[in-house]
Amino acid sequence: MPKVKVYNTQAEVVGQTTLSDEVFGCEYNEPLIHQVVVAYNNNQRQGTKSTLLRSEVRGHAAKPWRQKGTGRARQGSTKSAQWKGGGIIFAPKPRDFSQKVNKGMKIAAFKSAISAKLADSEVVVLDKIELASPKTKLFKQVMDNFEVGSKNVLFVLPEKNDDVLRASGNIANAHVTFADVLSTYEVVASSKVYITLDAIKKIEEAYKL
Repeated sequence: MPKVKVYNTQAEVVGQTTLSDEVFGCEYNEPLIHQVVVAYNNNQRQGTKSTLLRSEVRGHAAKPWRQKGTGRARQGSTKSAQWKGGGIIFAPKPRDFSQKVNKGMKIAAFKSAISAKLADSEVVVLDKIELASPKTKLFKQVMDNFEVGSKNVLFVLPEKNDDVLRASGNIANAHVTFADVLSTYEVVASSKVYITLDAIKKIEEAYKL
């Protein structure tokens, strides 16, 4: 079982904890992670874009002028694509981009992703995250203590915390989520994952067989 240091929000070591091999000690499976992340991104797509085909453009289909003798190019309809306001060729239409991923695949991909992050020393365990008030500068100070800089980082809490959410809302490279909704995509999209002890307990309970 991997043992990791536990830090406080001042980036000081305050102890250590042992993580579950069943969740944080899995083999890296890049093809599976890729499949799950692609499906996740596709499931975020609304698929609502729509433009008009030639048959849907308002107007008539009458020939604008005779075929020959005018000196102008031949035209069959003002609804053709080359006309201003005409129809679009191969127009995009609403469609469903969603992809189904089996529950077992999601679980395996998450374990693989979080284990890889831990193996690369990109998981930092915190004892807790508490702010005196919901101020952006207080949360930014926590990030500065860990020398985050401009890297995209993820903070995982055990449950919703309004103060932390409000304090981090204006920081572009910081994302806050919760243990019960943490996804594989969020793990791989972040350069580092800062996760509290209580959040780890929830994750281990959810993903242990």
